[in-house]
Amino acid sequence: MSKISCDHCNLEFDEKVMIEDEIDGEKKYFCCKGCRGVYHLLKEEGLDSFYDKLGSTKLQPAVKKEDDLKKFDLEGFIKKYVKVRDDGLHEINLIMEGIHCAACVWLNEKVLHQTPGVIEATINYTNNKAKIVWVPEEIKLSKIIETIRSIGYNAYPYDPKLQEERAVKQRRDYYARILVAVFATMNIMWIAIAQYVGLFTGMRRDIKDILNFAEFVLATPTLFYSGWVYYRSAYYGLKHRFVNMDLLVATGATLAYIYSIYAMVTRTGEVYFDSVTMIVTFILVGKYLEVLSKKQAVDTLDSILGTIPTEVTVVKENEKALVMVENVEPGDIIEIKPGEKVVIDGIIVNGSASFDESSLTGESEPVFKKEGDEVLSGSICLDGVVRYRAKKDFSTSLLSNIVSLLEDSITKKPKIERLVNQISGYFSVTILSIAFLTFLGWYFYAGEFEKALIVAISVVVIACPCALGLATPMATLVGIGIAAKRGLLFKEAAFLETMAKSDMLVLDKTGTITEGKPTVITYEKLKDFDESIVLELVKNSNHPISKGVERFIVEKVVRWQGVKEGRSEDEYFCTHTHTHTHTSILKVEEFKEIKAKGMIAKIDGKRVLGGNIELLKEFGIDIEIESENSIFLVAIENELVAIFELSDKIKEGAAEAIAKIKEMGIRVVMLTGDNEKVAKKVADTLGIEEFYAKLLPQDKSAYIDKFHKGGHIIVMAGDGINDSIALACSDIAIAMGSGADVAISVSDIVLLDEKPKSIYEAYKISRRTFKAVKENLALSLIYNTFAVPVAVMGFVNPLVAAISMSLSSLLVVGNSFRIKLSNK
Repeated sequence: MSKISCDHCNLEFDEKVMIEDEIDGEKKYFCCKGCRGVYHLLKEEGLDSFYDKLGSTKLQPAVKKEDDLKKFDLEGFIKKYVKVRDDGLHEINLIMEGIHCAACVWLNEKVLHQTPGVIEATINYTNNKAKIVWVPEEIKLSKIIETIRSIGYNAYPYDPKLQEERAVKQRRDYYARILVAVFATMNIMWIAIAQYVGLFTGMRRDIKDILNFAEFVLATPTLFYSGWVYYRSAYYGLKHRFVNMDLLVATGATLAYIYSIYAMVTRTGEVYFDSVTMIVTFILVGKYLEVLSKKQAVDTLDSILGTIPTEVTVVKENEKALVMVENVEPGDIIEIKPGEKVVIDGIIVNGSASFDESSLTGESEPVFKKEGDEVLSGSICLDGVVRYRAKKDFSTSLLSNIVSLLEDSITKKPKIERLVNQISGYFSVTILSIAFLTFLGWYFYAGEFEKALIVAISVVVIACPCALGLATPMATLVGIGIAAKRGLLFKEAAFLETMAKSDMLVLDKTGTITEGKPTVITYEKLKDFDESIVLELVKNSNHPISKGVERFIVEKVVRWQGVKEGRSEDEYFCTHTHTHTHTSILKVEEFKEIKAKGMIAKIDGKRVLGGNIELLKEFGIDIEIESENSIFLVAIENELVAIFELSDKIKEGAAEAIAKIKEMGIRVVMLTGDNEKVAKKVADTLGIEEFYAKLLPQDKSAYIDKFHKGGHIIVMAGDGINDSIALACSDIAIAMGSGADVAISVSDIVLLDEKPKSIYEAYKISRRTFKAVKENLALSLIYNTFAVPVAVMGFVNPLVAAISMSLSSLLVVGNSFRIKLSNK
C-alpha cells in the first residue's frame, strides 16, 4: 500500500488509514479528525494561505500524543492550573512555544477565537503568555491544546517554577552565543588593527590574504551560531509576511559577510568581517540585556507565584496531613508555623501570632492576630503556631486573585502600544526601501559598488524599530511592577494610560476617605425595650453604620445585661459577636434592607424599623434631628424608641493626599449617601470644595454621567460594594481591598492598603509611566530621524551603526527604569 501525505500536517501514512474528504470538488486526505477539523476551520476563515507558508514543512501531529493530551483533562491538573470562574467558565494561563512575531500571535488568536467553546484568547507577544477562557461543557482543554499543536505551535500551563527554569535555560543559551561572539570579536579586532596599520605601512599580499582568511574563520561561527536568533526570527516573520527588526540585522550582517567573501576571493576591495562580528555581538548583547530587563520587570508577579507553597498542613480529627493546596476545601483546619506563608484565607480558631502583611498592604510593621481574627493569603506567620479555618478554596483566595490580576495586567495592551506595534511593522519595510534607494543613489553617484553597499548596510543596521517596539511595553511593565509592590493592583496595563489622562477624581465617603467603621458616640434610649431586638435587626446588614450599632450593643449593652443574668461577661460576649455563631431566641421575619435608608423586619411579631430620618418619614414617623454626625434611629410599631449618633474617623493622611491630588490639577468631588451636615463636616476637614449628599446608588451614577458629559475623564474610588453602579460608569474604578472578592470583580484598580495616599500614588505612577512612554517614543523617533539621514549620507560605517542601534534600545530600557527612581 502506497503512502500519501496528510493535507494538513504533511506527514506520510498508508492510504488505507487516511480519512478521505472532498473539499471544493477536490479530494483531500487527513491522518486524523484533528487535522481535518483544523483544515476546515482555516479554510472557512479564509486562512488557507497558511498552507502556502507552511510549504513542505511537517507538523508534529497531535494524534500521536493522545496520552500526553489526556493529562490536561485530569481532575488534579484542572485543580492546579485551571481557574473556575463565578460564571462557570474555565480560565488558564499558557506559555506559547513557537511564537516568533506578531503574525504568529494573530494566527493563534484567530484560530482559537473560531474554535467552538473558546470565549477568549489573548496572547502577549512580550512574554508569550496566553490567557484562554472556555466553556467546559462545549470543549475540553486537551482539545484546545490539540488545536494549537495542529497549526505548528505548542502550549503548556504557566508555572513560575518551571518558567524560571526555562528562563534560565534561555539566558544560558544567549550567554553561550555571546561568549562565542565576544571571543571572535576580540580576536578579530587584533587582526583588524594589524590590517589598518598595514594600510599605512604597507603589507604583503600573502600576509593580507592570511589575515582575511583568519577573519573569515572567526566571523562565520559568529554569524551563523551567535546570530542564528536573528535568522530564525526573520524567517518566521517572512513566513507570515511580517517584516521585523531581526530581518534588518540579518540582512545587514549577511550582505557585509557575502561581500567580504567576494572581496577576499577576488582580492578586490576591503573585507568587513570585523563589522559582521561587531554587528552581531553588540546587538546580541543589547538583546540579552533586554531579556534581563523584561525578566526583572515581571519578577514582581513571578516572585509572588514562585514562593507559593504547593502543600499545607491540614488537621483532621487531631491528625495532621500534608495536602496539596488545590485540594483544600472551605472549612478545613490548617496549621501554620513560624516562617510559613498563608496560602488560603481563613479565621484563626486556635493560637495567636504576628503576621507580616507587607506584600499585601505595604506596611512593614507586623500585625498581631488572635482567635477570631482573619488571616489573609500572602501574609507570613512570624511567630507562634496557629490553626485557622479555611474560608475559601485556593482558586478564590486573595493571593490567587492578586496573581490573576497581575497576569491580566501584563497580558492586555494599552491603546498606544497597539498603535506603536502597527507603526513598527511599516517602519521596517520603510527602512529596507530607503536602504535600497541609498544603494542605487550611491552606486550611480560615486560609481563604487563597495561604497554603495557599505552605506546601504549602515542604513539597515542603524535603524531601530526595536527601540520603538520596546518604548511602551518596557515602561508599562516597570510601572505595573512598582504599583504592585506598593499594594496597587492594576487589572490592565491600559488603565495606566487612562488614569494618567484623568482630570477628575470622584470619592465615596464611608470606607474610602473615612475608616468605614463608625462608632456610637451618643445613645439615647427613649422608651424601655430589649436592645437585643436592635441587635437582631442590624446583624443582618453589612452596612458600616449597622455594624457600628452592632458593636456598640454587643460591647456596651448586651454583655453587661448578660452579667446581670448571671452569665460570665466573656461567655455572653462570645455568643453575641457577629464573628461567632449566634442562635437567637427572638424570631426574625420579613427582613428587608432598603438601600441608602435602612432596614425593616418583624421581630417577635413586632414591626421594627432601623435607619435614617428618610426611612422613618416614609413610614409616617415625623421627626427632625440636626447633627453633624450620622444618625441611626430605631422605631418599634411606629414609635421611636432609640437614637444612635455615630462618628466615622477620617483615614490617616487623607487630607494630605487630597491636597497633593488637587495640586496635580485634578478636580476632586465627594459623593455620599450621608446627610448634608455630615458630608460638609468631612469635606471641610479634607479641603474638598465640591460635594453632594443624600445620594442613592443610582444618584451617584447619574452624577458620573453628568461629569462625563462635561468632557471629564473620571477616576472613582469607592468600597466596591454599594458604589458598584457608579464605579461601573466611571473610566477607572478604584476599590478598597477590604471586601476583596467584590472589590476585585468590579474594579479596575484595587488598593490593598486602603489608604487615600495610595490613590495619589496611583496617579503619580500612572503619570510618570505614561510620561516615560512618551519619552521613549520621542527618543526612538528622534534617534531614527537623525541617525538614518546621517547613515544615508555615508558618515557612518556598519560598526558604528551596530553600536548606535544597541545603545538606542538600551537607552529606552534605561529610561523605563527611571520610573523606579522617580517614584521612590
